[in-house]
Amino acid sequence: MRILLAGLFFAIYAGTLAASQDDDFMAMRQAFQAGDALRMAIFSQRLRGHVLEPYVSYYQLRPQLENTTVSTQTIEEFFNRYPDSPLSDRLKAEWLKTLGKAQEWELFAKGYPDLMNKDTELICYSFQQRLAANDSSAFTEARPLWFNARDLPESCTPLFDAMVTAEALTEEDIWARLRLALEAGNVGVAKRINEYLPENQALDERKLASAAENPLRYLERHRHEIKTRGDREIALFAVLRLVRSSPDQAYAYWPRINKQFSEAEHSYFLLQLADQAARRLNPSALNWFMEAASTTAPVPLSDAQLGWKTRAALRAGDWDLVLETIEAMSTPEQQAGVWRYWKARALKARGKTTEANVILAPLSAEHNFYGQLAEEDLGVTIGAPAESYKPTKKEIAAIERLPGIKRALALYRLNLRTEATREWVWAIRDLDDRRLLAAAEVARRHGIYDRAINTAEKTVQDHDFSLRFLAPHRDALRNIVKQQELDEAWVYGLIRQESRFISDARSSAGAMGLMQLMPGTAKWVSKKMGVRKYRPALVTEVNTNLTLGTYYLKHVLTLSGNQPLLASAAYNAGPGRIFQWRDEKQPLEGAIFAETIPFNETRDYVKKVMSNSMYYAKSFGHQLTSLKNRLGIVASRSGVEKLSQEEVAP
Repeated sequence: MRILLAGLFFAIYAGTLAASQDDDFMAMRQAFQAGDALRMAIFSQRLRGHVLEPYVSYYQLRPQLENTTVSTQTIEEFFNRYPDSPLSDRLKAEWLKTLGKAQEWELFAKGYPDLMNKDTELICYSFQQRLAANDSSAFTEARPLWFNARDLPESCTPLFDAMVTAEALTEEDIWARLRLALEAGNVGVAKRINEYLPENQALDERKLASAAENPLRYLERHRHEIKTRGDREIALFAVLRLVRSSPDQAYAYWPRINKQFSEAEHSYFLLQLADQAARRLNPSALNWFMEAASTTAPVPLSDAQLGWKTRAALRAGDWDLVLETIEAMSTPEQQAGVWRYWKARALKARGKTTEANVILAPLSAEHNFYGQLAEEDLGVTIGAPAESYKPTKKEIAAIERLPGIKRALALYRLNLRTEATREWVWAIRDLDDRRLLAAAEVARRHGIYDRAINTAEKTVQDHDFSLRFLAPHRDALRNIVKQQELDEAWVYGLIRQESRFISDARSSAGAMGLMQLMPGTAKWVSKKMGVRKYRPALVTEVNTNLTLGTYYLKHVLTLSGNQPLLASAAYNAGPGRIFQWRDEKQPLEGAIFAETIPFNETRDYVKKVMSNSMYYAKSFGHQLTSLKNRLGIVASRSGVEKLSQEEVAP
């Protein structure tokens, strides 16, 4: 009895101590964020031996980097003491940036090679260090950094200055990056690049601002004044702004100014026009691609442009062009699953079944949307492997003892998800398949479903699809799905993609909960359902979120003609868009519709939701239907009625 009471006492004491130390840790974290060194010192004493002690040390060291008061020895002691924590790599990166800014190149050169995560700021400092050491090969290796439409860190400016001075960047290189920035609409970046041009050739920045503000008005005022390279680039920028708002209007306007441009510039305009038209599903896109190619100085297409040309060819049913365009892509791009699959389909359409199957066979072994389609094209019923590897108790216990996993679990307990996820990713980065599955099982047991899924997905040979496709909350969801007459496997496939089953998930756009409901949608649904005393805080409550989310999903499914493919797209991008994305005149194979969704996020989302539903159907023991049947055939616009504003309001 005494032993039992003693054990109970120590268990209560340990729990109380852990809770107290957790409170101390959060207080120290707040002191760090407030820059309160005195309070940090007080709490650091209380947190000795705590599982999150590396963070305590980091919080104390990090402010010293700003004041350059920390010694190299102190930094290195931290690295040696916590080599298994991502904080070591993070602190090293921050320390190297301090060294780079101070041009302490000898110390920088010693620390940089071992850094795991090297961002652009550090890469530019590394090139600066090499130039300081008279390594002229840095010029050649740094060139790809220059051709970027985005603004780059300040550490890149001295590098680029040196490259221009040494003529490692030519005037034509400057114009090329200037055009990239203007293509992306980054006028501020373009102005900074413009400073590298000779004053008598540089863009007139007042004209550039005018073109950005109102492109059509600018063109009308200045179309007879297009004389210099700078004038032409600004005019091209203006007409490309028109392209983005209305390709047809831009094409109609182009003849008024085209005689003042070279054949290469004419081809460039047509290529940009065709690319934007393809992204908007404009039926003229392929004609404009052909017109761009027929000029006397055709501009080469990028992989991204070739991708949209291929998608336009798919919608047009031109399999010869699909094959030709995919084969024009770079070798790495052609190896992507998407283009291997459509290349095989194009070969089959040309009667080259054997060649197609050579591509489909290895693709069918990949556990994704294209792997599933490839299996079906080979005549195989798809599904998860029959056998799964189950980690042993010993393997699971070994993972639980890893310091990085302990820290990650502690951070998840404190709801510090960003830090926790960094720790988790770092801890599993070198694990083999079986240890990955053990780690996934640890995450599942702790209710960290997103880590369980993502970790299980990393395996290469040994798999456990019950971990890849977790089904939490099934008792609650089964009845709700039944009430709405929805396919349970599809609903799970959608939730897995929306939130990875994180019940309190919040997106940057404001979507909340398991089914990632936007506040306006949740309010609209609650009103439709007659929910009393509704308040936004209820949306992250599991049953409420599932009830509201499935009601809305049923709503968009009905609007979509009971086609899960279209409803998935509508759930992600809004019901009104699925009408716009249909072909004008003819029905489309569901896989082609999915492939040509204009929004990158929605296109990826829909394919994953539909793929997920296949695995869940297998896991739940549902009657299997092929992925192609699930995708169905999407009717043309002329075959369906346009939705009213009231219907698409949510």
